[in-house]
Amino acid sequence: MTIKVRFAPSPTGYLHVGGGRTALYNWLFARSQGGTVMLRGDDTDVARSTEAYAADIVNGLRWLGLDWDEGIDVGGPHGEYHQSRRLERYRQVAMDLVDAGRAYHGFETEEQLDTFRRQAQAEGLAPAYDGRHRLDSEEARRRLAAGEAAPIRFAVPRPGETRFDDAVKGDIGFGNTQIDDFVILRSDGSPTYHLASTVDDVDFGITHVIRGEDLLPSTPKHILLTEAMGATRAIYGHLSLLTGPDGSKLSKRHGHTALNAYRDDGYLPEAMANYLAILGWSPGEDEEIVPLADMVPRFSLDAVSRNPAVFDPTKLEWMNGVYLRQLHPAAFVARARPFVEATLDRELQPAEVDQIAAIAPFVQERAKRLDEVGPQVAFLLGDVTYDQVSWDKVMADPSVPVILARAMTALRTVEPWSASTVEAALRTMLEERGLSARKGLQPLRVAVTGSSISPPLFESMAVLGRESTLRRLTEAGKRLLDRWPTTDA
Repeated sequence: MTIKVRFAPSPTGYLHVGGGRTALYNWLFARSQGGTVMLRGDDTDVARSTEAYAADIVNGLRWLGLDWDEGIDVGGPHGEYHQSRRLERYRQVAMDLVDAGRAYHGFETEEQLDTFRRQAQAEGLAPAYDGRHRLDSEEARRRLAAGEAAPIRFAVPRPGETRFDDAVKGDIGFGNTQIDDFVILRSDGSPTYHLASTVDDVDFGITHVIRGEDLLPSTPKHILLTEAMGATRAIYGHLSLLTGPDGSKLSKRHGHTALNAYRDDGYLPEAMANYLAILGWSPGEDEEIVPLADMVPRFSLDAVSRNPAVFDPTKLEWMNGVYLRQLHPAAFVARARPFVEATLDRELQPAEVDQIAAIAPFVQERAKRLDEVGPQVAFLLGDVTYDQVSWDKVMADPSVPVILARAMTALRTVEPWSASTVEAALRTMLEERGLSARKGLQPLRVAVTGSSISPPLFESMAVLGRESTLRRLTEAGKRLLDRWPTTDA
C-alpha cells in the first residue's frame, strides 16, 4: 500500500499551533514511509472562510518547512482541492446513497426531534436520533415533488457496533445506537463536514487520516459513510490535544495560539517545528534538539503518546535560543534584519548592517527571540534613547558625573580603539578610583547604549567608535548637570 495522508484545515481562522503539529505529524509519517502528502481546503463554511485565513494556513505550513505533493498551490491529478468547488460531487454521492437505501430525506420537525431527545434523556439513553419519523420513500418523493425541501440523513444500521484500530489510541468501538442518523446534505443542498470530508478521503485515495482527538466522535460516521460508498476505510489516528501549563485546553489565556504570532515574535521555524514535534513524540532518549530532516527516518505513529501534551512557551523560548546560537553569524544577521528594521521603522543602510554584524555575535549569545535584537542594537544606529527605568535606577548616584568625566579622560588616549584596549583603560580607571565594575561600568553602559541591558559594554564601545562613545558620555553628563555639579570630589 502506498501511504497517502492529507492535512485538511478549514480557513475559518488563523493556523493554530495544534493544527501545525497535526500537519507536521502527517508530514513526518508520510515522508518516513515514502508516502504522499496532500493539502486540502475544507472551505464549505462559506460565511466564515476567508482568503486571508487560507493564505495564512499555506504560509504557516511553508514557514514550518513543510511541503506537499499535491493539493492547494501545487495542483495534482484530482484537479480541484477546495471543497467549495466540489459541491456537485457531494450532492451526487448523497443522492446515490438515497437511491441505495443508505440515506433518506428527513422531514422530521423540530418538535418531533425535541420530543425524541427529551424522552431519550429521561430514559437515560443517548439522544441519538434513530430515524423513527422517517417517511417511506413514496411519501418522501411526493413531498419533494411538491416543492418541499428536506435534509438528507444517513441511515445508521442498528443494532451493531463500529470498531476500528486507532493508530494512536488503539482499539476503539462505538455502539451504533449512540450514533444518530446524521445529516449529510442540508436542505439548501450544502454538504455537512461528515459528507464532504469522507467523499474527499475516498476520492483522493487517502490511506491514513491523522487528526486531533476532538474529531474522534466523527470517525464512526465517516467509517459508515465510507463503507456505504463501497470503499475501503482509511486507517485513523487521533492525536491528543495540546494543553497549557495548567493542564487545561490550550487557549489564548496561555499566550499565543496562532502560529503566525510566534513567527512575528521572532521564533525560528526550525525551533518551532522541533518543539511541535516533541509534543507527544520523542526522537530519542534524552534527545530534544533534532532538525526536521533528522526526524523523518525516526518517526513512527506507534511512538506517538496517547496522553495530552503541554505547550510550554517558556520551553519553546529556550529551544529557540538554542537554535539562534547555532546559526552562522551572517545567517543570524540576515534573520534579525527585518526585526531591527521594524524597531527603527526604516530600512538599514549597508554600513549599518556592518555595524550590526560586528556586534551580532554578542547579541546572539543572549537572545532568545529575534524581536529582542532590534532594541539591543538600536543604540548603534541613531541617537541614543534613554530607558527611563534604567536611567532612574543607575544614574541617581551623585558619583556618576565624576565616573563619566574620568571615563572620557581615560578613553581619549586609547590607541588603537578596540574592545580590549577600551576594557584595559576603563578597568585601570576603576582601580584608581576604587570602584567596583558594577558601580563604575553600569553608568557608562546606560550613557552609551541607553539601557542597563545591552550587548557587552566594551564591544559596544568598540563598534560605536571613539567619537560617538565620547559624545554620548558627554551628553549624559550634561543631562546630569542640573542635579549634581561635575566636580571631582
